[in-house]
Amino acid sequence: MHSILTVDDDENDQFICTYTIRKFDPNIKVLKAMNGLEALDLLKSTTPAAIILDINMPVMNGFEFLEHYTREFDTHAPVVAMLTSSHHAADRERAMRYDFVKSYFEKPLTPDNLRILAVLLEEEKHGA
Repeated sequence: MHSILTVDDDENDQFICTYTIRKFDPNIKVLKAMNGLEALDLLKSTTPAAIILDINMPVMNGFEFLEHYTREFDTHAPVVAMLTSSHHAADRERAMRYDFVKSYFEKPLTPDNLRILAVLLEEEKHGA
């Protein structure tokens, strides 16, 4: 994983994500956006290996981001993972309808979540 974009409006959650990612692999570049709109702007100039996306955010929430991301970009990050405090099965089902959404984690981000992302990226690279 060369880079991961974390999209979350909560500064504490951003801190935990960055800390966990850097502890997992200090070579991973961490990109940050505070909402879906900031993420879309950032993605115009870079394509991270993975996106970790919250659902509930102001300005543009995670589901609105997914809709815009699908329509506005021909190339998507190989793996998008939802990272949320939502325990609702309907949210999980809605997120997993997108081909590029590969996982749904509950906060906080853990090293196990990152290991899963690494495996998913490897599978995507080999066309599994």
